[in-house]
Amino acid sequence: MTVSINYETFLTKDPLDNYEDEAKYTKEWLPKVEKYRKDLADAIPKEYTTQLPQPIDQLIHDQFNAVDYLYKEKLLTPEEFAITDLSTVDLVGKIASGELTSVEVFKAYAHRAILAHQFTNCAQQIFIDEGLKQAEERDAYFKKHGKTVGPLHGVPISLKEQMNYAGKITHGGYVSKIVHIPENHGVSTGILEKLGAVFYVRTSQPQTLMHLDSGNSFTGFSKCPFNLLLSSGGSSSGEGSIVGFGGSAIGVGSDIGGSIRAPAAYSGCHGFRPTTRRISTKGGISSGAGQESVPAVVGPLARSIEDLDLWMKAYINEGKPWEHDAWAIPLPWREVGAPKISDLTIAVIRDDGLVRVTPPIRRGLDEVVNKLKQAGAKIIEFDPPNTKLAYDTVNKLYDCDGNYMQRKLLAESGEPLQKLTKWNLNYGDGAKEYTVSENRKLNVIRDQLRDEYNQYFIENKVDFILSPTYNNVAPHSAEVYNWSYTALWNILDLPTLAFQTGLYQDPTIDKWTEEELNYKYRSPLEQLENENYHEEQFIGAPIALQLTGRRYFDEEVVAAGKSIVDILGVDLFKH
Repeated sequence: MTVSINYETFLTKDPLDNYEDEAKYTKEWLPKVEKYRKDLADAIPKEYTTQLPQPIDQLIHDQFNAVDYLYKEKLLTPEEFAITDLSTVDLVGKIASGELTSVEVFKAYAHRAILAHQFTNCAQQIFIDEGLKQAEERDAYFKKHGKTVGPLHGVPISLKEQMNYAGKITHGGYVSKIVHIPENHGVSTGILEKLGAVFYVRTSQPQTLMHLDSGNSFTGFSKCPFNLLLSSGGSSSGEGSIVGFGGSAIGVGSDIGGSIRAPAAYSGCHGFRPTTRRISTKGGISSGAGQESVPAVVGPLARSIEDLDLWMKAYINEGKPWEHDAWAIPLPWREVGAPKISDLTIAVIRDDGLVRVTPPIRRGLDEVVNKLKQAGAKIIEFDPPNTKLAYDTVNKLYDCDGNYMQRKLLAESGEPLQKLTKWNLNYGDGAKEYTVSENRKLNVIRDQLRDEYNQYFIENKVDFILSPTYNNVAPHSAEVYNWSYTALWNILDLPTLAFQTGLYQDPTIDKWTEEELNYKYRSPLEQLENENYHEEQFIGAPIALQLTGRRYFDEEVVAAGKSIVDILGVDLFKH
């Protein structure tokens, strides 16, 4: 296919003329950014690094598989592999029994995390010495009291940088916030610390937090660990990279349009977007304060579904976020057993009517659906209604303040706008500021859509909806434009799990057919996305899908995810 459309033709809703100030940025802010970069480089313990087989730019060009290299070259000791390739469920059990100490667990993960950063550029802050001190404190407590601090005692957990961390710069991807040093942890950071987690790395995100990618002025792009040419996703960009590589037992991200699910899908791990208000978002940097039409959520990324369940249960039932955040609802995490596949009715979205999926995603859907059928599931083909209305509405809601807060945060430093920042500033009606009544009309549309999809679940006795996470596997950096497959579930506020299928892009089979090459595009957006796919440029990219359930049936989604991953034979700890 010949590329015949350019993303710049979409930039019509915001003139983008009141954000950048090169002179101010260069004089006042760039020195701060350069110091930030130097501090990050200086924080990397040399004993945990490795000699890269080639310069990183060459590895990116060659579509290098860093995960494969990690195992083939045995970059960790056998003991470190044994620890970091345990599920977190097993890990906490071994720590609680005294079989493993927090310190030895921490050192193994710290080593793997530094390797992850070397290959994928996932970190924005590294503080290994502080993490080691936390681990030592956990061991001292265990030795003195004969029990753990909490259900996440000694678990090395990575955090998306935007979450407030006491005494550390928290900028959320905005250069103007490089001077922001919170006095206290955000609510979720504080809860996880009280539950026994150990912190040592905070990970990258894009400028504005509104890309399904990682471009920012601080550290640049993070990469998919299975193919360094490709994006790790966004906005929980570094979380996808580090968890996919195995450098964190569980990662913590946030999601307003796909920002947990895209990084998990692209980078080779699982990620869960809970229903709103189950996990606290209080205490952090974003442009979304006061925006209640499509709230962001916080949720976990991990290499097993059981670990996602562990995190949710521990955080909610013992962390009790409603005691620290009036916005969080007091809804305990329920024990739900993994269902039999033969008891499930699953509706399948193969095409959302907006952007056609690429060959590897089509293959992933076909293979997963066939295995579900073989296991006895009832499969219903589902053409989702009003997807264009949903997509147009959610994009208007994202920018309904006329980009006022994004402009404020960006213009304070005058930092250069990233390519995908220009894209997201042109969502909806871009710089047009909506009135209260106009915003309420959009909320009415949102609520009607929620009722329509809820009725579909009920009337058709559907348990879950299976769909693509994105119309492609991990895209090239700065070339991801469509988020219709993820943002649909944000406007509907439905709990959704991005899970790995165990399949990977194969250029010998994942090709457009002759018929598909002559396809008539339904929109310029579809054309832009589809023309980006050339099978030889996505080698080995993970193929992931989404599982969605009814609102506040989060536990059922995670439990069904366990059953599905089990019949697929997916084990992200084996290589």
